[in-house]
Amino acid sequence: MFDLEIAMLGRRFTCEFSVAEAIGQLIIWIILSIVTLGLALFVLPYYFLMAPVNRTYVLDAEGAKIAKLSVEIGFVDILGHALVWLLLTILTFGLAYLIYWPAVIKRILNAVKTTEL
Repeated sequence: MFDLEIAMLGRRFTCEFSVAEAIGQLIIWIILSIVTLGLALFVLPYYFLMAPVNRTYVLDAEGAKIAKLSVEIGFVDILGHALVWLLLTILTFGLAYLIYWPAVIKRILNAVKTTEL
């Protein structure tokens, strides 16, 4: 653990996810939600939260990009997880959806990998 702390000294993250990208993503998900009668809202958290992470870089002490963060979760994994939570959300009259978002965040953070540039 100590070696990791020394290696991370002076490093920080920068995210290049723009407001325009966020607006574009929002428009796409609104359309998908309407077309799928709301079912797309169960896969939305994955794609909505992965986008900024996939546009994030690790900077060294001087501010140069040294690594890129990426999250790669397969659609089958997303769908399986979403279906379980869809059933839980129906059984709890929507309350489980509030717990679903932190569960997705945990899965995304556990799947983050760094790639050296």
